[in-house]
Parts: sequence; C-alpha cells; structure tokens
Amino acid sequence: MNVKSFKLCATAVAFAALGWTSAQAAELTIWHAYRGGEKAALEKIVKLFEAKQAGKGVTVATLAIPYDAYADKISAAVPRGKGPDVFIYAQDRLGGWVESGKTVEPIDFFLDKQTKEQLLPGMLDAMTYKGSVYGLPINYKSITLIYNKALVKNPPKTSTELVKVAKENTKADSGRYGLAYWYTNFYFHAALMNAFGAQVFDKDGKLAINSKESVAAINQMMKWYKTDAIMPPEPSEALVASLFNEGKAAMVLNGPWFMGEISPKVDFGLAVLPVIDEAGKKPMRPWLTIEGAYVSAASKQKELAYEFAKFLVSEEAGLVMALEGRQLHTNKAIYNDKRVSGDRVLKAFHDQLATAEAMPNRAEMTMVWSPATTAMNKVTKGNATPEAAIKEAAESIQTGIDALRKSR
Repeated sequence: MNVKSFKLCATAVAFAALGWTSAQAAELTIWHAYRGGEKAALEKIVKLFEAKQAGKGVTVATLAIPYDAYADKISAAVPRGKGPDVFIYAQDRLGGWVESGKTVEPIDFFLDKQTKEQLLPGMLDAMTYKGSVYGLPINYKSITLIYNKALVKNPPKTSTELVKVAKENTKADSGRYGLAYWYTNFYFHAALMNAFGAQVFDKDGKLAINSKESVAAINQMMKWYKTDAIMPPEPSEALVASLFNEGKAAMVLNGPWFMGEISPKVDFGLAVLPVIDEAGKKPMRPWLTIEGAYVSAASKQKELAYEFAKFLVSEEAGLVMALEGRQLHTNKAIYNDKRVSGDRVLKAFHDQLATAEAMPNRAEMTMVWSPATTAMNKVTKGNATPEAAIKEAAESIQTGIDALRKSR
C-alpha cells in the first residue's frame, strides 16, 4: 500500500469511528446570530449544501440566537453535550472556549492545503490557538472612514488633513461636527492604539496595555476631542448614526454593520482610515473581527460538520454571502468577481483589510473590555489623566486574569 492509499484508508477509518457514513441519514444543527440579509444568505447556502449531499439523506437545521445571549448559550450548552454541530462566532472568544474545554473541536486533522490556500492571508491565524486550528474563518469586519459627499469632497489621507477637513465642518453651537465615532468604546479606540504601536498583550501573552504608546494614543484622541474640538461629547452608536443621517457629522468611523443605518438621503463615500502623523505617519490599524465556523466538541458527526464548515469558505458560498448577505468573505477568489470588486462597500472594507489587525483571541481578552472602556470614559470626563486611567485599567484587567487562571 502506498502512502496516499494509506492516508485515504486512515481517513476513512477515522470518519467511520466518528459515526457517520454516506449510507446514514444525518441532520446537522447550525447556530448563528445572523439577521436579515445575512440570515437569508446562510439559509441559501444550507440549501446548496444539502443539494450537494443528495442521496445521503443529509439535512441542515439553522437556529438564529440573539447576539447578546449567544456566547453564554454556547458556553453553557456545548460542554454538557448539547447544542449545535457547528456554530459561527468571532475569534475573540476562541481562547476561552479552548481553555475551558469540551467546547471547540480542533480541526487540524481535517484541514487540507487546498482549503488553506483559498483563504485571504492571515485569516486562519485568527482561528489558531496555541498552535492548533479550531475553526474556518468565513467573514471579517473592521471599521473604516465613511464620509458625507456633500460635505467632504476629498477624504483625508493623514491626521493633519483629517483635522483640517473636520474643523471646516464643525459648528459645535449648532451641533455639527467634522468627525464622529464611539471614541470612548475600546473597540473603536483600538485603531488609534494600534497606530501608536500599543498592545493589549505582548508576543508572550503578557498584559502590555499600560505603556507610553497607550497613553500617546489616548492623548491623540483627547486632542481631537478637546483641543481640536471636532468630535461630539458623550458619543454612542446611536448618536453617530443620528448625526450622520442629519448631515451633522461630516465623517464617521464605523463598520459594515453601519451601512444599514445610513439614510437613503445621504450620499456617502468610503475611504481607508488615515495615517497618523503624530504616530510617525503610521496608519490607523482597526481591529479585525473574524467570524469562524467551529465544529462543536459535542457533535456526534464531526466530519460532516467539518464538511459544512468547509463549504462555508468555498467560493460558491462566499459569493452568496458577499452579494446577498453583504458580508466580507474570506475566500480570496470572490474579489476577482466583478460583482464584488465593483461593489463600492465591499471593495472599501476589503481595501481596509491591508492595515487592519486581528483582534486577540486569547482567553484573557474577555477581562479587557470593561476596564479599558471605563478608562476611556474617565479620561474624557476629566476624572483621570491618561496615565492614571490606563494604569488603573491594567491593574483591574490583571486581577481579572489572575482570577480566570485560578478557576481553570
């Protein structure tokens, strides 16, 4: 028996051991948090997958779960042997699920060269934790610059240009601002933080958020807010949408989810985030959220579950997700399709990908959000200096991390 035959035989034996053969009828259950067009696109892909499994009796059931309850539902159900065969979620929870055990199945055994090579660069890294691959990346999101064409003729390419254009469009006494984004939210602030070279964790996984680079990034945000006075106070997602739709915000920093919030009356454009002159002309580097399709550790038909996840990253599924679900898919071939490359929204967020940075997928990341966002709010309200706020946040995060590690 040659090596190729041996591998095929070994794979067949492994698949049989998992309890599924082509002669057996099987139903897969898929959990997701999609709504609207994204949900409809997934359901169409399910039908395509079922058609490809014709004669095998394979059916796929999808369950949409409210996003706010989704992660906790996975954490509660799957380790107890319940829940889906495949679930779709962003990479920021991956490390926690791996560390807690009995939640996510490693897929290194299934992963082949062809599947890897069809993905955009760096996407699979977000699904990798401590050297093992736990999911297939299917979609990505980041923020970019969105501007009102009636107010901004040429989108700024540098922070100096950004301030100049924003000041021309700011009249605070009438509630008009040149720039609006949720700058007190740590997720949105990360684009500045990364531009200055700050990190949440260093390469060894040690907490590194309390640094001069982090302070510099907060000072830059405060310059835009207080000194240049180009941003509204007490920002929120709702406020940003309201200002933009009313023509009272010339530019906003937001993601693809914001497209559905924009009024049809607003003629908008999109552009890559500017470089920050004060950071040595380094580009703003927004966090990249990458959704993965994970095989549940509780699944009784793991190789079929993997086959579905694999189909989700195919060019065929990618075109459905991009064109009908309006999602940024990870299959690089779809960007050669004129329907995708000619779509200004899809193209804009794909262009932003070049300077985006994958959000950490470490288990400790869950301890970061609340203290870091609290720090941003304290600084903007004048209740703490950037130095004191980030130091306090780091201490709080480390306390949470220590407690998390002790509970394992």
